[in-house]
Amino acid sequence: MIVKTKKYALDQKTYINIALRQWVKDNWKWAFVPLGLIFLNVVLSLTNVYPNYWIYIVIVLLTIIYVLFWAIQITGIAQMEQSKALFQKYIYEIDSRQILMRINAKEGGILKWAQIDSVIKDKEAYILFLDNADAMSNVKANWFAKTVTKGLAKAQFLYLPFNIFTSDNDLRFTEALLKRKGLLPGSVPAETVK
Repeated sequence: MIVKTKKYALDQKTYINIALRQWVKDNWKWAFVPLGLIFLNVVLSLTNVYPNYWIYIVIVLLTIIYVLFWAIQITGIAQMEQSKALFQKYIYEIDSRQILMRINAKEGGILKWAQIDSVIKDKEAYILFLDNADAMSNVKANWFAKTVTKGLAKAQFLYLPFNIFTSDNDLRFTEALLKRKGLLPGSVPAETVK
């Protein structure tokens, strides 16, 4: 069976919101670093070992700069010319072998199931996160570029809202397919994705 969706284009605001939300989910644990530094400084100040107040300002400013850096990176992706394909209108044809993304009858691309890392079922859509490990394995870049690329791994995704599916049967088939591939959380793969 092939599921053929209505034509859909992801808007930049939705893209930025989802990418920022995923970045926060992946990096929330780093909030303990500035909190730990502030706690350490409070202890040092209360015991008169090293009383100071400027360190609070520095920690807060560095934290804000760090978060703004990643927000700018994610927002910048939406503005880049290379990312224009993310926001074009596609008709998705989903089957057990691949996802065919068509702009029209002659133009489009193929996304194999092996290229999808994970899927989240949101309240109004499926979010399919792409795996860029193979693409990055042969790239020669400095540590900073590799760190930024790794930090933006969840910024590459397909957003398939439920309202682009033409029927409930198509929606059920897609969900069954995602479970069979082991991509939805809590599902066990019935077949290998590769």
